[in-house]
Amino acid sequence: MANEIERKFSVIGEFKTLATKSIRITQGYLSTVPERNVRVRIKGDKGFLTIKGIGNESGATRYEFEVEISVQDVQDLLKICEPGIIDKTRFLIPVGAHTYEVDEFYGENQGLIMAEVELSSEDEAFDKPEWLGEEVTGDSRFYNSMLMKNPYTKWVEK
Repeated sequence: MANEIERKFSVIGEFKTLATKSIRITQGYLSTVPERNVRVRIKGDKGFLTIKGIGNESGATRYEFEVEISVQDVQDLLKICEPGIIDKTRFLIPVGAHTYEVDEFYGENQGLIMAEVELSSEDEAFDKPEWLGEEVTGDSRFYNSMLMKNPYTKWVEK
């Protein structure tokens, strides 16, 4: 069983000039129940099927299984996904010993910019760049599976 450990943050400053790579991502969800999110994603020119389990108490650690599938399979599966598509550009930004993944969202999530950093343990130290805002790890409103149901542009309080 593979676990993913990541911390999530809002982004409050300029970050794009620091990116070493950017890639467009389109994704949908076949299942969004907390115990097993099932996602299909086109990331650049590759397709993926991902299953994520429910997070632990902190929200930083959860089971993740991912396998590459064809882009055509993803396009077919997107037709039967739950309503709502996530569309974003991911920027990769090295900071110290880690690489932050910064997602700029489009469509109904326009205006939302989130950063994630993957860790090898929940207590691993990591550098926090000046453009990093409030930590939102464990806040389910910021999960992509929730953003497709309750998009950022429809939030009353941001």
